[in-house]
Amino acid sequence: MSTEPTTTLDQRYGESDATATAWRDAEDALTSAELFWLTTVRADGRPHCTPLLAVWRQGALHICTGPDEQKARNIATNPQVLVITGRNELHGGTDIVVEGTAARVVDHDRLRDLAAAWEDKYGPEWHFDVGDGSFIQGENPGLVFRVEPTTAYGFGKSPYSQTRWQF
Repeated sequence: MSTEPTTTLDQRYGESDATATAWRDAEDALTSAELFWLTTVRADGRPHCTPLLAVWRQGALHICTGPDEQKARNIATNPQVLVITGRNELHGGTDIVVEGTAARVVDHDRLRDLAAAWEDKYGPEWHFDVGDGSFIQGENPGLVFRVEPTTAYGFGKSPYSQTRWQF
C-alpha cells in the first residue's frame, strides 16, 4: 500500500514543455530498477555511498546489509538515508532520489515476503532464508531495512524536468 504524495514540478530546473512525473511512474521505476546507491552518514559526519540491490514493496524501498558493514553501522548511528536509482545516461529516463529513515524489519512473515521478492526480482543467487530477525544466506546474516520516502525527487531527462514528491 502506498501513500499518494503531493507532487510539485519545479520549473526552474526543466524545459518549458516539461510536466511533473506521476508518482505511479516513479514507483514503476523503483520497482524495475536493478541497482541502487545508498548514501548514509558516518558517526563523524562524513558521507558514505555504496551500490546495492533493493526491492520496492508496500510503499517503501527495502535494502539489506551485513551487520558489520559500514552502512549498517552508519544507520545505527543516524538512520536518515538517501537511496538513488536511474540511468547513467544524459538523455532519456528518470533518475529517482528517495529521502527517508531506515527502519529495521524483523517480523518473520514480512522478512519471508521480502526474501521471496528478492529472489523473484534478482534470481536464485539472491535466495535468502529467514531466521532470528534477519535474512540468512549460508552463515551470513543480513539486516533488512525499510526506507519509506519522506521526500523524493524525479529528474526527467527527456524533456529535462524536476519533480518533487512530499509524503
